[in-house]
Amino acid sequence: MKPSGLQRRKVLAGLGLGAGVALSGSAAALARSEVKRWDETVDVLVAGSGSAACSAAIEARRGDAGVLMIESLPRFGGSSAMSGGVVYAGGGTALQKAAGFEDTVEDMYRFIAKNSSGYPQLDKIQLYCEESVAHFDWLVAMGVPYNDRYTDVKELTLGDESLYYSGNELAWPARETSRPAPRGHVPGEPGMTGGRRLMEALLDRTRAAGVVMRARVSGRRLVLDSDGRVVGMQVIQDGREYNVRARRGVILACGGFIHNRDMVQRHAPALFDCSTPWGNAGDLGEGIAMGSAAGAETLRMNEGFAITPIYPPESTLAGIVVNASGQRFIGEDSYYGVLGDAIAYQQQGKAWLVTDAASSFDFHQDNFLEVAEAATIGDLAELAGFPQGALQQTVAYYNRFAATGRDPLFHKQPRYLQALDKPPFKVWDLSVKRAFFTAHTFGGLHTDIDGRVINPFGEAIPGLYAVGRTAAGLPVAPYIASGLSVGDCTFFGRRAGIAAVQAGVSA
Repeated sequence: MKPSGLQRRKVLAGLGLGAGVALSGSAAALARSEVKRWDETVDVLVAGSGSAACSAAIEARRGDAGVLMIESLPRFGGSSAMSGGVVYAGGGTALQKAAGFEDTVEDMYRFIAKNSSGYPQLDKIQLYCEESVAHFDWLVAMGVPYNDRYTDVKELTLGDESLYYSGNELAWPARETSRPAPRGHVPGEPGMTGGRRLMEALLDRTRAAGVVMRARVSGRRLVLDSDGRVVGMQVIQDGREYNVRARRGVILACGGFIHNRDMVQRHAPALFDCSTPWGNAGDLGEGIAMGSAAGAETLRMNEGFAITPIYPPESTLAGIVVNASGQRFIGEDSYYGVLGDAIAYQQQGKAWLVTDAASSFDFHQDNFLEVAEAATIGDLAELAGFPQGALQQTVAYYNRFAATGRDPLFHKQPRYLQALDKPPFKVWDLSVKRAFFTAHTFGGLHTDIDGRVINPFGEAIPGLYAVGRTAAGLPVAPYIASGLSVGDCTFFGRRAGIAAVQAGVSA
């Protein structure tokens, strides 16, 4: 006989299916019958304090719910505060229009859907694109400062412009699947402080909304009722355990797991050797482990961003990137998240940048180590250890067509095409272990468009929500544009906060 949803939830809760213990060693979920008393009762409990957590808490308070936000670290802000603060928005935002750009929901959808990895969550992409204009307006209403200036710099600028091409929109093949438009919306202040400024605004609004905020409080175990509903959380503060009842729901917004090295090695081995794990110190996978122990399914645990910034300056994009066989494998003008993904996931973590005098770095930099320098490509290949004749053939083919403004293999934009024919020639090591190679995880709990956590039978776990990098959302590998992660955090964080308020009250 096929088990009912209620029976399934009981079984999953009892077994901790999703392998919470296997994920991070956390204890299994706590049965309600084991809780002798509730030390505190709130309507909604939010675990985490980044942009997803704040967005959820703000919307829950708008629904007149009592909200408690807990943060395991001494400082609020999460990984969002460490980011560039970019939100990927489009479809005709006020900022796009003010800067003179046209964009449509359809073009934005095609860009994300057609350039993400296989089988993305299309319902989330569709909804995000359809409501992108309204979501940007919400961010403005929250006090995030934007201006109407655009920059064509291929990277976050040190200036104060708020709009730019933040991803792979202009590179091939993306530019052929959808009409390109700049969709990177970043707080308009000088310097790369957008994440800090974004979180200052959201945290200020969270406090003003009346959310109770406590630092140095860590979630330990979810509490499940006999029917599988999540009714609270056991937490730890100053070494003391206590139980918080959440009458309407628990929202897990605890970040990813890049700093849980054992977890990364098991679930995302392509990211393990990347030299620079990037994220808040609290990104230990605790939210994913708690959700899994309560019966949640996980998705895309092997995926994340792997970024190697070979620009700025943009002049280096006239060089070529080659693998261990001395062959090109990608257009060098690709967004550095797409390039990094190709190196980490497709080239066993090894690649090299080849430049000439015109495309080499014009300043001292230590992101990449120089491997060799020579007056000829042949001598360079020998010094760098490429297979005999391979690099010479690659450069000769590239130069032949670059001289005519063409790149038959990867269709690099003409403005970055020029023959590599001006000595000295150099090779730079872009390998994940030796270069400045940042990495962060994208895998997490399976959720629907309202942040409800889904079990392996496709059913929502009552009372449990997950957002941000605790959930599997819009950003996947390859990471095609800056801002998809923070955009996902804030948009679906809001939806989870609203859904939690609208849910029934637990007994």
